[in-house]
Amino acid sequence: MPKAACIALLMAALTCAPAAAGDEIKTYDGVKLSPYHRTYDNSIRGPQKVNPETYRLKVDGLVQKPLSLTYQQVLDMPSVKQAVDMPCVEGWTETLLYQGVRLGDLLAMAQPKPEATWVMFHTAEGYSTGLPLKYLRGDKVLLGYKINGLSLDATRGWPFQLVAPGKLGYKWAKWVVRLELTSEAQKGFWEKRGYSNEADAVGR
Repeated sequence: MPKAACIALLMAALTCAPAAAGDEIKTYDGVKLSPYHRTYDNSIRGPQKVNPETYRLKVDGLVQKPLSLTYQQVLDMPSVKQAVDMPCVEGWTETLLYQGVRLGDLLAMAQPKPEATWVMFHTAEGYSTGLPLKYLRGDKVLLGYKINGLSLDATRGWPFQLVAPGKLGYKWAKWVVRLELTSEAQKGFWEKRGYSNEADAVGR
């Protein structure tokens, strides 16, 4: 993602939602992790203060059972942990331990219609990006709510961040509020500005 993008998805303390607390995990399965706290912000409009009392994660579009879930309802789903590399288009990479729910489990609850092939992610700051439904059903793709054992805060994308292994950082949407299933590929914020809609990180 460009500096405006890699330096414009994180920063400010979240006053109305849980902040990171406790001891940060520094290594996982022998892998040294990048730090939770950063000195830069790569959102497009700055860190978002999402109200936990009114927040709902919506899954709609081409689904048989539209969802509107509270933060806690998502947390109550089975979760997994995995250390993942997030490569930025600028050339740097973070390795972080994410905890979250599998996108495939969430999508299964909504029951995509047969014609659904693509999922657009919409965020609290007005950012959007999308990925193929087939890819999102993979076991490694998560909707993350912890990094290195710490809950996301405003700088890290509370309540949820898309964890998209093998994809460049501009696909890793933060402050996710809605998943919209469509019948064909759509372009998001950076894709409309010339960035690849595939965003494969091969060779980065």
